[in-house]
Amino acid sequence: MTSAENYSDAPSYDVIIGTGLLDTVGATIAQLLAGPRCVIITDANVAPLFGDRVRESLAAAGFQPGLIAIPPGEGSKTLEQVGLICDQLVADGLDRQSFVVGLGGGVIGDISGFVASIYHRGIPHVQIPTTLLAMVDSSIGGKTGVNTGAGKNLLGAVHPPALVLEDADVLATLPARELTQGFAEIIKHAIIADAGMFDALHNVDRTDLIPLIRRNIEIKAGIVATDEMDRTGERALLNFGHTVGHAIESAGQYREFLHGEAVSLGIVAAGTISMRKAGLVRSQRDAIIDLLGSFDLPTRLQSDFPREKIFEALPFDKKFQGGQIRFVVTPGIGSAHLADDITMEDIREAVDEL
Repeated sequence: MTSAENYSDAPSYDVIIGTGLLDTVGATIAQLLAGPRCVIITDANVAPLFGDRVRESLAAAGFQPGLIAIPPGEGSKTLEQVGLICDQLVADGLDRQSFVVGLGGGVIGDISGFVASIYHRGIPHVQIPTTLLAMVDSSIGGKTGVNTGAGKNLLGAVHPPALVLEDADVLATLPARELTQGFAEIIKHAIIADAGMFDALHNVDRTDLIPLIRRNIEIKAGIVATDEMDRTGERALLNFGHTVGHAIESAGQYREFLHGEAVSLGIVAAGTISMRKAGLVRSQRDAIIDLLGSFDLPTRLQSDFPREKIFEALPFDKKFQGGQIRFVVTPGIGSAHLADDITMEDIREAVDEL
C-alpha cells in the first residue's frame, strides 16, 4: 500500500514520500511530463536492484525509457562522465520534451541533475533517491554539480527537479555504512534548526524513518525557499560542517570517507570552532560528538591522515569569497549563522584536535 506526503519549496515541486512508490513511478510522472523519451541515470550498484523495475513502470505509462549505469562513487562526478552521458542522450534521440530520471544516491542526483541542466539548455529532472542521505538532503533544493581536481562540486548549476519520489522501502537494501552516513546530515539539520529533533534522535525508531525523513525535508525546504540561489547567506547554513568536511573528502581522494562520514568530522570541527568563537557551551559541543558517535559516525581522524592536504583544499571551498572565510557556526543547538571572523588558524586548531 502506498502512502505519501507532498512538500514544496521555491520554485514549487512535489516531494512524495512513502512506500511502494517505485511501482507507480511511470503513472506519477505521466501526470507532470509528456516525454515520451526519457533516460534513467543510475549506477552499477543500483541498476540491478531497481533499474528494470523503474524502467518497466515508465514503459507501462507510455514512455520510452533508456537506462545508463555509470560506475558508482565520487569518481564518476566528472565533466568527462557528463560528456559521455550527453553523447548517449543525443544518440538515443532525446529532445527538449524529454526528461532525465536520477535513480540513486547523492552522486547520481548531482550528475543526473547537472546533465538535465545543460542538455538542450535544460530539460526536466526527476529525482528518485535511494539512500537516506539523498532523501533528507541532496535530492532537495536543486543543486547539481561535478568535481574537479581542485575540489568538490566546483562546477554545477541550480536546477530544481520537476519531482522527487522517495520510496522508504529501498532503504532496506542499503549496507549499514551507507545508511549510517545519512544520519550525519540529519544531525546537521538538528544542530542548525531543530533542538527538539536533536534530543529525539537519541531514541529514533530506525525501523520507521518516514517521519524523520519528512521532518528533515521540511527543514531543508524551508531554508532553501528563503535563498534558492544561495545569494543571501541563508542557504549557506545548510553547509554547517561541510567546509572542513568537503576538504577532508578531497584530502582522502574521495576514497577514505563517505560524504556523511566526512561531514561528521566537519561537524566536530565546526563545533569546536563554535565553542571558541560563537559561544557554544562545551556540554553541547560534547553532546554533538556523542550523538554522532552513537550512530557509528567518525569523530576523530586517524593519526596518519594527510591533514595538510585538508588545508590545500580549503581555499577552493565555495563559501570562501574574495579570499575571505565565511564559516557556519552554532551558538547553541537549534540555531546557526554565518561568521566572518573565523581565521584559517581557528580551522587549523580545530582540525588538529580531530
